[in-house]
Amino acid sequence: MLRADEADSALTARGSHTARLLASELRVLFGRWRTWTMLAALAAVPVVIGLAVRFGPGRPTGRGPAFLDQVTDNGLFAGVVGLVVCTPLFLPLTVSVVSGDAVAGEASLGTLRYLLAAPVGRVRLLVVKYLSAAVFSAAAGLAIVLGGALVGVLLFPLGKATLLSGTQIGAGESLARLLLMALYVTISLPGMAAIGLFASTLTTVPVGAMAATAVLAVVAQILGALDQLDWLHPWLFTDHWLGLADFLRDPISWDSFGANAWVQLGYIAFFGALAYGRFTTKDILA
Repeated sequence: MLRADEADSALTARGSHTARLLASELRVLFGRWRTWTMLAALAAVPVVIGLAVRFGPGRPTGRGPAFLDQVTDNGLFAGVVGLVVCTPLFLPLTVSVVSGDAVAGEASLGTLRYLLAAPVGRVRLLVVKYLSAAVFSAAAGLAIVLGGALVGVLLFPLGKATLLSGTQIGAGESLARLLLMALYVTISLPGMAAIGLFASTLTTVPVGAMAATAVLAVVAQILGALDQLDWLHPWLFTDHWLGLADFLRDPISWDSFGANAWVQLGYIAFFGALAYGRFTTKDILA
């Protein structure tokens, strides 16, 4: 019994240490001007869209981003348009910056060896770095939603909006669906964060890891647009990114949500294992 109690105490201590380390990492991440600049830039996208629609000549037609014509009827759709616009490029770019900097940034500053000497442990540090990138992914999607909701409430009525299935919904349900879309975006990015973390373990130059991750996201989307590669599409981490539109159907289709989650889990497992193999054998002093 004593040994069991000691084991429980050790597990509790390790969990508490990990939680403190994660809290410290998040304070560092969200204490940087760079992080808040990226979040502000994401939030500005639906704001700019809302201003353009409100003060532009005439009502939006079928041209432009999807659901743009719904903004004048229900201002919350500015957030929907913002998510649709940001998901293919801006969101991956910001996530690549955070995940690509996770390990390489510490190595370039010379602080990585001191972190490991704390002692933190390589596996624990790797997990904490990944979790901080995942938290940023959630914050990024939420920033777009908040920016869209703010400009929508200030500039437009919160009337009925027409879904893809033809059903009309009010402001309350629009907000609920917008939050579900933000959750979908959060689920869409962990696989890419794992790729960025692995790239970050390969170099001491953060910009290189960031650029490689961002370019890979663009390449994956290009491959996903080629009909000749239909067999490859289900294996791409970007394949279900725009499935967030399924939350604008009545009833909501959850197929893309489940498929997207499984793909992301596969990428997390694969690139997480690669990052673990690389980081646990890496010569930190080199």
